[in-house]
Amino acid sequence: MRPETAALLWDALDAARSAIGFLDGITRDAYIADLMRRRAVERECEITGEALGKLRQTDPASASRVPGLKEAVGLRNVLIHGYAEIVDERIYDTAVEDLPELIAVLASLLAEADR
Repeated sequence: MRPETAALLWDALDAARSAIGFLDGITRDAYIADLMRRRAVERECEITGEALGKLRQTDPASASRVPGLKEAVGLRNVLIHGYAEIVDERIYDTAVEDLPELIAVLASLLAEADR
């Protein structure tokens, strides 16, 4: 792995964990009703996608091992550039359904990078 890989993996992992943490015990309806929580989760998804996009550029071999990387980067792009198109239900579902697997993979890759 390249030297900067660990930092990018850590950034993506930390942000994904934060997003999940913000949703702990929160129903979809409660999430949608809470503007501050929605913005916090969106920001963490932006950071996750940004770090993974940089990983794809700097270490394609490691990036290829991250399932859903393309979708995470795409979500980041929608959040940044297509903010008027954000569907709150989709952000919640993506975070709850997809981030746990992403977190597991990122943690594993980070452990490899630290060896």
